[in-house]
Amino acid sequence: MARAPSKHGRDQALDFQGFLSDLQDWELSLKDKDKKMRPQQPNKEAPKSRDFGTSSYSTNYEPMNTVSSSFTSEDGLPDAASEKDLGNEYFKQKKFKEAIDCYSRSIALTPTAVAFANRAMSYIKIKRFQEAENDCTEALNLDDRYIKAYSRRATARKELGKLKESIEDAEFALRLEPHNQEIKKQYAEAKSLYEKGILQKVSGAIKISEQDKQKVEKSGTTVNGHSIQPVSSTTQRTETTAVGDHTKKINTNGKQASKLSVQELASRAASRAKALAAENITPPSSAYQFEASWRGLSGDRALQAKLLKAISPSALPQIFKNALTVHILVDILKCVTTFFIDEMDLAVSVLENLTKVPRFDTLIMFLSSNDKADLAKIWDEVFYNEATPIEFAEKLDNLRAKYCLKR
Repeated sequence: MARAPSKHGRDQALDFQGFLSDLQDWELSLKDKDKKMRPQQPNKEAPKSRDFGTSSYSTNYEPMNTVSSSFTSEDGLPDAASEKDLGNEYFKQKKFKEAIDCYSRSIALTPTAVAFANRAMSYIKIKRFQEAENDCTEALNLDDRYIKAYSRRATARKELGKLKESIEDAEFALRLEPHNQEIKKQYAEAKSLYEKGILQKVSGAIKISEQDKQKVEKSGTTVNGHSIQPVSSTTQRTETTAVGDHTKKINTNGKQASKLSVQELASRAASRAKALAAENITPPSSAYQFEASWRGLSGDRALQAKLLKAISPSALPQIFKNALTVHILVDILKCVTTFFIDEMDLAVSVLENLTKVPRFDTLIMFLSSNDKADLAKIWDEVFYNEATPIEFAEKLDNLRAKYCLKR
């Protein structure tokens, strides 16, 4: 015969059952709080539409709903990386406005060069080129060696008619990646458009000049108090043969004049640009800004020295970061020679701080034999000569070793 459970056993069973009930209630309350903290999920029964809102995720695209639910952080809230990835998904689907919204949220959470450059590409796709240029500039402020930002800004600037700036962007990108065929093509297109624009201006000026001359010949005018009458038909017939003999020569001279005009125009434009750059010399904040200003002052060491003096030597490592090139390094060292004697302290400080630029040792390794020979000559004849005070001579002797120059 089975033994009946005691009162103590029944009480223990009831207590355990109550404990389980309390545990279930606690679990349900946690789930309820978690549900309230999470953002509301899209209504799956919402009617399908091809019009996507600009401030919310897609609610009618099944795969995108799956992506959206997976691109969230552990606490259910979106983060910068997930928003950027979601923007990439929208971009692949050619939903550029939705992609822009996602990139904007990513930038608001954590600004990155990639997010800015990706949003710029989306702006290019919908022909909002000014916003694209601005975003690429922001991307380069965060990473001045980001090639895609240079390439996309070159595209935006070309569409905005800023052909010279577009060429500069493509040229700088090629310095960073010389074998990039896409950027080579981009550079060639921008340069071709720029040169065509100059030729059109010159040919337009020549055409206007010819039209004015024809008006004078037809209507007659007064020059220096003398009346100039139209040429009579008889005189025209008499001179036709002589004019015909010189037609080829005139055409040839016209072409030569056109070429000369192009050269003169380019020379004047370069002079104006250099004069404007000299008036507006300001300390650059990035390698791109420095190189653009440096190239604008090319051929004038005095102006380049003025630019170099406008920069605090201690700021050079931060300005160049990983973007200093061998060509610019050698060019700066040659420029330092122009003010070394008069401002020795500043010159030595520039030489010291250049050695603190990231990848300086690598750059020195890639100096050509001609560059090394030029630097050794500069060191012996300018920096380290008999007239150099002893306190600077010691510093220059130590720097000579850092620049890997043999004595």
